Amino acid sequence: MFVSCLVSVFLFFHATGVEAFIVKTRDAIVRAKENEGADLTCTHSDDFGADARVEWKFKDLKGSTTYVIFDGKPTTLYAGRVTKFDGNLRFNNVTRKDNGEYQCEVSNKQYVGDVKVKLTVLVPPSVPICRIPTSVTTGYRVLLSCHDAEGSPSPTYKWYKDKTPLPEDPSQFPAFKNYTYKIDPLNGNLEFPSALVMDTGDYSCEAMNNAGPVQRCQAVKMEVRNINTGGIVAGVIVALLALALLCFGLWYAHRKGYMPKKSESKPKPSVVYQPTSESGDEEDGEFRQKSSFVV
Repeated sequence: MFVSCLVSVFLFFHATGVEAFIVKTRDAIVRAKENEGADLTCTHSDDFGADARVEWKFKDLKGSTTYVIFDGKPTTLYAGRVTKFDGNLRFNNVTRKDNGEYQCEVSNKQYVGDVKVKLTVLVPPSVPICRIPTSVTTGYRVLLSCHDAEGSPSPTYKWYKDKTPLPEDPSQFPAFKNYTYKIDPLNGNLEFPSALVMDTGDYSCEAMNNAGPVQRCQAVKMEVRNINTGGIVAGVIVALLALALLCFGLWYAHRKGYMPKKSESKPKPSVVYQPTSESGDEEDGEFRQKSSFVV
């Protein structure tokens, strides 16, 4: 019964001719070294006819889509770098910006078919950028990061402490059962949720992919210290003694009279001289010499 059902479905599609319009590729995944050539294949059945239209589109790793081949020729962005032959797409040289998914679309007046090809441009990793703190305090969260923006495909990461590789899951290894760190090999983060003195050591990180040799950043020593409670107490005591000494100095200066008193500090009233009028000199009984005489 099941076999007869399958035969019926096959005969139905064969009668309608739907299965005849086929678009396929020889390699759905293509890998090529940077600055070298690459071929992306796309073939279709003859049922599309002589008027079949073949176009290529590109979707980058961020999801943005652009045309590579439109109206039978390369677009401005790809002119001089790609060639179309028999529906296939040939890159003279690829760069890391060409990483992504390519879609070959074949159409005529009635039917449309497509196939997708993933292109991975191989770029060896460079020396990763590592951010490692040199001094941290116990009990605090600490994050060490490692990143390489050059490698393609995207590198994976491995951390080392004192030249010893750190396993991704420390609980699975007796020598690391007391460690509480977390490693993400995809983004390169090494996290200590609550740093311990035993986490002190020289840390380095490796970036690796299958396009070239492994690269490692220079080791940096991270020292984890306990909270210095003695230093904090000593600092508070010194601050209190300094404040007490200041208060004593002010009191002593005031007592010895080195500081101005409130009465002395008040401003003296200003005196304005008011000249007397000449017309009232005699009336007020004042005598003024109006003329000089010689004896």
